[in-house]
Amino acid sequence: MIRVLAVDDEEPFRRLLKKELTRKGFYAEAAPDGEAALRSLKSNSFDVILLDIIMPGIDGISLMKKLKADPSPPVIIVLTGKATVETAVEAMKHGAYDYLTKPYKLDELVIVINRAYEYGTLKIKNQQFQQELLRKESPVDFVGKSKQIKDILALIQKIAPTDSTVFIQGESGTGKELVANTLWHYSRRNSFPFIVLNCATLSENLIESELFGHEKGAFTSAHQTKFGIVEVADKGTLFLDEIGEMPLGLQAKLLRFLDSGEFRRVGSNRTITVDVRVIAATNRDLTTLIKTGEFRQDLFYRLNVINLTIPPMRERREDIPELARYFLKKYSQKLSKDIAGFTAEALEALNGYHWPGNVRELENIIERAVILCDTGKIGPDDLSIPPVSSAKEAVPDATLEKIEKEHILRVLRESSGNQSKASQVLGIDRKTLYLKLKKYGIDEAVKK
Repeated sequence: MIRVLAVDDEEPFRRLLKKELTRKGFYAEAAPDGEAALRSLKSNSFDVILLDIIMPGIDGISLMKKLKADPSPPVIIVLTGKATVETAVEAMKHGAYDYLTKPYKLDELVIVINRAYEYGTLKIKNQQFQQELLRKESPVDFVGKSKQIKDILALIQKIAPTDSTVFIQGESGTGKELVANTLWHYSRRNSFPFIVLNCATLSENLIESELFGHEKGAFTSAHQTKFGIVEVADKGTLFLDEIGEMPLGLQAKLLRFLDSGEFRRVGSNRTITVDVRVIAATNRDLTTLIKTGEFRQDLFYRLNVINLTIPPMRERREDIPELARYFLKKYSQKLSKDIAGFTAEALEALNGYHWPGNVRELENIIERAVILCDTGKIGPDDLSIPPVSSAKEAVPDATLEKIEKEHILRVLRESSGNQSKASQVLGIDRKTLYLKLKKYGIDEAVKK
């Protein structure tokens, strides 16, 4: 049964509308203004809201703005007697599905409500599966001819058809999500969703809500029940990226889910069971985090059923020219530029660089080079990397860590201390840069 909330300040109209909708087979409730509507939404779940615009207190537009904070708000149909082009445009701009004027025809309203409900259902499914459909339609671009890459592909072919948990390790930018996507692509679950959650991007409460979902009223803005991604991924694959950043309090719940397939939404006592394959990845050393008490040892053992380590680019330099040509072709087409290749000096610079940001950094540098290049070939001046000779002269007989530290310091200086800009140049995310700054003890004054 479709659940409808009518919000209107005219009491006779509310009473009539509720009666007519109930007679037509809907579950209908009514509220006299925006404040009452918010109270109703906290205690009840609705699929569609019929909303007046001009009301005392919280008016229709203000209510729509507040509902935008809800992760899964009802579909809104504006139903008003004071219609203007301006209010119609404003309502549609803030997410209204349709706009009807009083007096209305009941049969027409019923059709619009049914369509709005179907739209809401399809919108949720589209949000959940859009990423997965794009992945399925896109070819798996695993570029490289090194022995390491060939060994990884061979291992993927063996483990993809199983349901075993896979743990992927590798530095930032090495392509852990691509490996996870390839595992899903060749698995028996590839007709079902591939869902990604980056554990480094959300707070503890938001991660739990995103992972397991929540019931309405579980927290302030939870006006409606939200399905977690473990439910969305049912029968499919869940990729937990940056698992080392998962809050310790949530790790026990994840372990329980991995062991049983059971979980509870935030704010609920009901146990739900799903069938999901889990792939996890990190660029951090979990054994060190276990020693410091930041990661559960039992969860590590549960995740580490099959371990797959991606080597950094500096350990598979024979892949650099092939990857560079791949990105050159990609961005030449995207930017409509006719660039044939690289000069010998440019290839030497690419091969001699230590690539702290790995494949992601290489892609960023090639994209920039394509933008800057005014000739038929990319030269060393188009590449935003230090020349091989100057790098060697600057840090003679240096360890890889010293070279990386010096490079990070140089990029920070060139970025005027702006960490967001520096992380983009380095091809790593902001949190990875922060961890490297902490690792190398780079002075806070430099980081500002």
